[in-house]
Amino acid sequence: MRDSQYQGVDNLEVLANAARYNRFLVDCIVEASAGRRTALDFGAGTGSMSILVRDRGLRIACVEPDPRLRARLSGLGFDVYDDVARIPDRSQEFIYSVNVLEHIEDDEGALAALFAKLKPGGRCLVYVPALQSLYTSMDRKIGHHRRYHRTGLLRIATQAGFTIERARYADSLGVFVTLVYKLMGSRRGDLSPASVWIYDRLVFPASHACDRLGCSRWFGKNLVVVMHRPQEERA
Repeated sequence: MRDSQYQGVDNLEVLANAARYNRFLVDCIVEASAGRRTALDFGAGTGSMSILVRDRGLRIACVEPDPRLRARLSGLGFDVYDDVARIPDRSQEFIYSVNVLEHIEDDEGALAALFAKLKPGGRCLVYVPALQSLYTSMDRKIGHHRRYHRTGLLRIATQAGFTIERARYADSLGVFVTLVYKLMGSRRGDLSPASVWIYDRLVFPASHACDRLGCSRWFGKNLVVVMHRPQEERA
């Protein structure tokens, strides 16, 4: 994950304006931190999520392979690394990664690397796109290798050494919206500001309500996993 250029910056800029959706993500991150005061944002991108999490009181360092985005993050006041390998082992209290793991061909190796950087008892949140059947032109445009099913992601996280605390799908109504996009949306994989505004203001609040009613036990546009490195590990 070093010195690569991300092709979906324009979509990131549009999604940065999805206030309700981003507030949901930040709430997930802060809840998963369980009171830790520092965090590593693995794959920080444009920094929009890092800023929101920092505003909630966590001190953030960032890992970002794109040199253009690293410069941007540095200008925003973050400590930035081009590769997680530059982070000392057993040094981090909390790591989160939002819509990043799917970009990495060796996702098993990436999870093992994150595990190595956590202190014993350190926590990790991973948020990824879910359900391979929802793979669209947007996934292709921005370089997604895959979308995830819960069992597959939990398998490789457990193999990396993590203890799983909870794993659930999120944004259940987003499944149907994504299917519509797959059938009728941009073949180039673009997102329009107007469609994101409508989704954020009208669809996502209803989707979040459906999640809380139990739909996210079975399906959702995304998958969120909270896990930790055990305090005591087998020799």
